[in-house]
Amino acid sequence: MTSITSVELNYLVFRYLQESGFTHSAFALGYEASINKSTIDGNLVPPGALVTFVQKGLQYFEMEANLSNSDTVLDEDFSFLQPLDLITKDVYELRQIINEKRKNLQKDRDKDKDKDKELNREHEGERARIRDKERHEREKERHEKEKEREKDKERTEKDKEQEKQHVDLTDRETVADQEDKDNVKPEDNGVFGGPEPMDISTTSTSQACEIPSSDVIILEGHTSEVCACAWSPTGSLLASGSGDSTARIWTIADGSSRSGSNGPLNVLVLKHVKGRTNEKSKDVTTLDWNGEGTQLATGSYDGQARIWSTNGELKTTLSKHKGPIFSLKWNKKGDYLLTGSCDKTAIVWDVKAEEWKQQFEFHSGPTLDVDWRNNVSFATSSTDNMIFVCKIGENRPIKTFAGHQGEVNCVKWDPTGSLLASCSDDITAKIWSMKQDKFVHDLKEHAKEIYTIRWSPTGPGTSNPNQQLLLASASFDSTVKLWDVELGKLLNSLNGHREPVYSVAFSPNGEYLASGSLDKSMHIWSLKECKIVKTYTGNGGIFEVCWNKEGDKIAACFANNTVCVLDFRM
Repeated sequence: MTSITSVELNYLVFRYLQESGFTHSAFALGYEASINKSTIDGNLVPPGALVTFVQKGLQYFEMEANLSNSDTVLDEDFSFLQPLDLITKDVYELRQIINEKRKNLQKDRDKDKDKDKELNREHEGERARIRDKERHEREKERHEKEKEREKDKERTEKDKEQEKQHVDLTDRETVADQEDKDNVKPEDNGVFGGPEPMDISTTSTSQACEIPSSDVIILEGHTSEVCACAWSPTGSLLASGSGDSTARIWTIADGSSRSGSNGPLNVLVLKHVKGRTNEKSKDVTTLDWNGEGTQLATGSYDGQARIWSTNGELKTTLSKHKGPIFSLKWNKKGDYLLTGSCDKTAIVWDVKAEEWKQQFEFHSGPTLDVDWRNNVSFATSSTDNMIFVCKIGENRPIKTFAGHQGEVNCVKWDPTGSLLASCSDDITAKIWSMKQDKFVHDLKEHAKEIYTIRWSPTGPGTSNPNQQLLLASASFDSTVKLWDVELGKLLNSLNGHREPVYSVAFSPNGEYLASGSLDKSMHIWSLKECKIVKTYTGNGGIFEVCWNKEGDKIAACFANNTVCVLDFRM
């Protein structure tokens, strides 16, 4: 076992005193310990070496105290101890402290489980009440229709009676009666009192197009809300990221889903922390596949980006951010990864070299979103209301877009990289061009904050060049709006949700749009008819929806710890 010599220890203490500004003490020790005669090369000793050395010793002690002969403890949470305990107590005493901590932790967990059970019972009761209410409403509706039918029957019989009595007046009365009916009918059907032609109202269609459970796979395993999901661009792999400090890679078989198939699924668990824990600092907040589908990048609340292989192996950990990562994207070429963080910066990472290439420090608030324009330039948005277009190698933004009056939640380049769309808490979405400083269009039809936007995969530069390019915006006002980008005009308002809409995604062929909301439902809209063609209701709010590359499966991730995969066949 390597031991440290007194000469080496004296040198470390000397350097510590020097670096801490204790000049006289350093001089005295240097003189008495003959440091100037030491053979140690000072250039090779990093600053803070003594502190690092002591910390490493404490960590060793901590590891020793946490290790146990029994296998059962290996998978448990690692217990951190106070430095004073580590210095003043022996390993036996430290192990006693850890065992005590674990007992208390188990008690807390048991309490939490009981609380969860209680909450679930309450939710069940609430759901039952809602179901009863809906049943009651349906009964009431049916009853009223019966009444209406009886009235119609009576009316018809009266008419027949009158016909017999007044043969000569029949024609006139029938015509008048028919006119009355024509005037009344649309009113009854809600046509005059209904929404504007542009507002697509969907209360009646939802019931008929519910996706059957035989077309749904429910993926279980996460132990906290699932906030992100993404299909691999090349295969049948689906990645999900959760507040349980894991990401998962699920292999989804081709063909029809098996009903409620929660059996042995092929899943890889990518742990962002050792042991079992829901430690909040390790939340997986965002994830993205590279263009070839060979590597998955994840961003976490601990400020680190990680790159994983498709077999679940951690390839690289990228550390430089000083706060949670909110957004991360691969460039098309796959040589750079871009991250945006709560620390107000964006960083471009050189993936091959496994190090940061450039840090962009232009925002005065947390960076909320990032999006590549091409392989070397990108846009960033922030809580400071600003949007910057940056380029690798440039020390200033190449374009600044100012105009939003609230936090800018999302930025997205159109398929050709010529227009940038943004959306904000100021209730507007805007479209920008690199050719001018002011926005090209100001889209103002929403009533509450706009959470996200997506461009359709249509128009020039896409695989659907003959279809019109559209922009979809999803808002806390429970609507999704579709915009004509050239004119900056609202085309349609899709009004099927009852709570904020957090996510929208266009199908690869540009013919359908999926939307996911906190109302627990996902709707699939036909963009030709602007109506719901399929709908699915889960057991928690939906944070993200995404289509696979073939456009025959949609994944949705839920607040109740599940991911659902839906078969989509029209």
